Amino acid sequence: MAAELMFCGAARTVTGSKHLLEIEGKKILVDCGLFQGGRELRERNWEPFPFEPTEIDAVVVTHAHTDHIGMIPALVRQGYKGPIYSTKATAGIARISLPDSARLQEEEARYRNKHKLSRHDPALPLYTESDAYAALKLFRDVQYFEQQQLPGGCICRFVPAGHILGSAMVELWLPTGEKIVFGGDLGRYDAPILNDPAEVDSADLLLLESTYGDREHGDEAPMVVLEEV
Repeated sequence: MAAELMFCGAARTVTGSKHLLEIEGKKILVDCGLFQGGRELRERNWEPFPFEPTEIDAVVVTHAHTDHIGMIPALVRQGYKGPIYSTKATAGIARISLPDSARLQEEEARYRNKHKLSRHDPALPLYTESDAYAALKLFRDVQYFEQQQLPGGCICRFVPAGHILGSAMVELWLPTGEKIVFGGDLGRYDAPILNDPAEVDSADLLLLESTYGDREHGDEAPMVVLEEV
């Protein structure tokens, strides 16, 4: 049984997270984030998806930051109609952030059209509020440590990542028993109101985004450092 993994974002950059797993003729997309940063990165949001949205069978979301969910409304706008699996808190944050992202894009397009600031006529948003609300209808809540059946005979479960409310690492088992772990973004220990990152003691393949490279978090209390700044 052959499985293929394609990196469609968060490769050679730490934004625009999208990882496509294909197995048994089924396609599972882990995260669908917006590219953020300089102009070169932002323009990648306007390029066609490197896969056909209508052929995706399921979407799994690690957490609700825009660089991990910000292109979901565009995916839905282009034909995706399947389930979007996330923790309950991730879905709750998405209900606020995705319509807000759409409103900002619509306002930006109106401003650029009014002041003739766009190379395009007319300037358009990546997606609209109605696209965002259509995407939110596809979210399906999954509890931490609960096993969720996925297409292609895969099983996944969310374990705490300690990054933001609802953030999770995704443990995904292939039908062969091999295990892939998608780290998402990992947080620190002993953070207020957040579960500590869970211990993951095994994986046949581990995917992590290296936002901080080889730097280590200091031992200083963040609030003390912030006060000094």
